[in-house]
Amino acid sequence: MATTATSPLFSLSSISASLPSPTRLPTSLSLHAVPPRARLSASLPFASPIGGYGTWAVTSTPSAGRLRRRGLEVVCEATTGRRPDSVKKRERQNDKHRIRNHARKAEMRTRMKKVLRALEKLRKKADAQPEDIIEIEKMISEAYKAIDKTVKVGAMHRNTGNHRKSRLARRKKAIEILRGWYVPNAEPVAAT
Repeated sequence: MATTATSPLFSLSSISASLPSPTRLPTSLSLHAVPPRARLSASLPFASPIGGYGTWAVTSTPSAGRLRRRGLEVVCEATTGRRPDSVKKRERQNDKHRIRNHARKAEMRTRMKKVLRALEKLRKKADAQPEDIIEIEKMISEAYKAIDKTVKVGAMHRNTGNHRKSRLARRKKAIEILRGWYVPNAEPVAAT
C-alpha cells in the first residue's frame, strides 16, 4: 500500500507568502514608520490570511492604515503625538459656538412658549376683546426675531425656523377664528 505525503495545513512558506510585504503596502502604511509594538502585531501569523487564501483590505489614510481579514483587524498608526494648532483652535471655536447657539435656541424656545401660553389664556378667557390680540402680536414679533436670529447664525435650519414661525401664526389665526375676529375666505370690501 502506497502512502501519499499530505501537505500540512500550515506551512512556513504559505504563511510567509500571505504576509504583506512592505512593497505591497501603501506608502502611508510603511511598517518601519510605526511604533515597534504595532509593527510586531502586524507581522504575527494570526494577523494574516492563512495559507494565502483571501485578500487584505487596506485603507490608505495620511497617518493610519488598517489591515482586515474576516473580522480580525490590525491597526497600525504613526503619529507625532502633537496636534496641530489649527485643531486646537477649531475645538476652542466649537466650544464657544456651541454655548452661544444653545443660548440662542433657549431664548427662541422661551419666546415661543410665552406666545403659546398667552394664546392659550386668550382662548380660555371668557370676556376676550379684539384688542387683547395686539399684545400677543408684539410677543409673536419678538419670537420671530429670535427665530430669525437663530437661523441667521446657522444654529437652526431655515426650514425649521419657517416651520416654527408658521406654527405660531396658525395658533394665532385659530384663536381669531374661534373668537370670530377673523373670517377665512371673506371677500374684502372694495373702497369706492
